[in-house]
Amino acid sequence: MAQTIHRVKASTQYKREHKADYGKEKIKILFQDRDIVVILKPTGLLSVPYPGSKSRTALDLLEKIMRSNGSWTSSHRPFVVHRLDRDTSGVMMFALNESVQKKVMDSWHTMVKERLYHAVAENPRNPKHALDDEGLIDDDLAQNAFHVGYVPKKEYKNVKTVPARTHYKILYRGKTHSLFELELDTGKKNQIRAHLASKGYPLAGDENYRAHTDPFHRLALHARTLAFVHPVTGEYMKFEEPEDESWLEYVKKGDEHPATPIWELERQAYRKEKSKSDESKKEQEPKIISGKKLRSMDFIERGKNFRG
Repeated sequence: MAQTIHRVKASTQYKREHKADYGKEKIKILFQDRDIVVILKPTGLLSVPYPGSKSRTALDLLEKIMRSNGSWTSSHRPFVVHRLDRDTSGVMMFALNESVQKKVMDSWHTMVKERLYHAVAENPRNPKHALDDEGLIDDDLAQNAFHVGYVPKKEYKNVKTVPARTHYKILYRGKTHSLFELELDTGKKNQIRAHLASKGYPLAGDENYRAHTDPFHRLALHARTLAFVHPVTGEYMKFEEPEDESWLEYVKKGDEHPATPIWELERQAYRKEKSKSDESKKEQEPKIISGKKLRSMDFIERGKNFRG
């Protein structure tokens, strides 16, 4: 019986070997009262579980902390109000009871006063396609078969899309990369990544959007600032957790000789392997011989061509 070989994503394998806390990521609690909790989520950790997943999540870790200190009950526990992509780090909030969850989600766009991200993106290959220093990207988003968001081409008429609006500002424009500050009017899946990639600015370390560099061995996207009006007390609250200083240093220096990301090496190996396999199959395919040529062959020649 043939054995099925499951290929592990090259980027996943790299994280297993090089990410010090792979599979053991921890959250940091920045604030907690009876109604909400604000945390710092590390890269590589899911925000919340999805159907069929057994991976650790920020929600799981928060529940574990609350159980250990005796504050968890069926009615007083973490409730989801928003999400961050698995490989995005940064500030995020949970409600601690169902009524506050509903209040937050119903008033999210009015209660949240500031929600800023920082990102390092590769510059476009063609300088003519460079973005202005600041502006708005408002292209609609679609999702592919793997639930990855993207901006569909205008000629694709029958693709289901949703509105998405991303305000951006280029904080520092380096030779090979730029440091962006971004703010969302809408919070769609993969919004920042898809919007910037569609303009020729894939985020560094972003395998899904064909980045050519991976300087930090992670997706270079960080939810830096979250400011909001407390849903119960009405107090204005602001939490800011800067990205690593190495991000700006890298952008200022530029990367004239970037190492090929491991997933690109994996793609090249796969293409080479597939090409060999296709050639092998082609050699094994029966030769098609015209009737005229067949009639001109003697018995021995026919046997050589049809020998199996």
